[in-house]
Amino acid sequence: MNALILAAGLGSRLLPLTRRLPKCLVPIQDKPLLHHWLERLDHPGVDSILVNLHHHADQVRTAVASHPMARRVTLVHEPVLLGTGGTLLANAPVLKDAPVLLIHGDNLSDFDLSAFLAAHQARPAHCCLTMMTFDTDAPEQCGIVELDGQGVVRAFHEKVADPPGRLANGAVYILEPEIFDLLAALEGPFIDFSTQVLPRCVGRIFTFHNNVYHRDIGTPESLNRARQEFARAGERHGKSN
Repeated sequence: MNALILAAGLGSRLLPLTRRLPKCLVPIQDKPLLHHWLERLDHPGVDSILVNLHHHADQVRTAVASHPMARRVTLVHEPVLLGTGGTLLANAPVLKDAPVLLIHGDNLSDFDLSAFLAAHQARPAHCCLTMMTFDTDAPEQCGIVELDGQGVVRAFHEKVADPPGRLANGAVYILEPEIFDLLAALEGPFIDFSTQVLPRCVGRIFTFHNNVYHRDIGTPESLNRARQEFARAGERHGKSN
């Protein structure tokens, strides 16, 4: 399996912080967010890692080069942002022959990658991707999903005032190569994954529930929450040793 970390975004919701720093490098427990993801991907099931660049690209290059996983990372610069689907399609020549672990780099997540891979391998045969879900404390700000009895997505509710539940799309996926056929059929080069791709896959999206930790750090409020939560988790871990 290959991994794609989306690290090119402008981080407009995190202004003014992102005027000087890309959102994928905001520090969590004195470590850039991107480094948390690279460590998560140090796994025998991941063959290579692609990271796309745009905003503060030189800072991201430096951060990757400083990490022990750098030899497994390929950096791809996007002069013009392509959207998640557009980035996938643009890099299809190197991604399309194996499943892809797709990661939005503005999420902080702790989970068992082996369990995620196992869930995808055990998905119903008609499903072309597996989506990570989590229980959100702000359902009106997230994409809320409804599942059938097999754990397959049957409906999305994107940032609605009164969503039916708290089960949210974590924006971390394992995609089968057939997704590239769908992408190629869409008009590009910019393709939005959440509005142009996922709705076409309803009924074919299996789910893996992250019951450890997951938070989008795309706003100052959520970033502060993540820092506080990770600090408390670290304190609990220290007391237990």
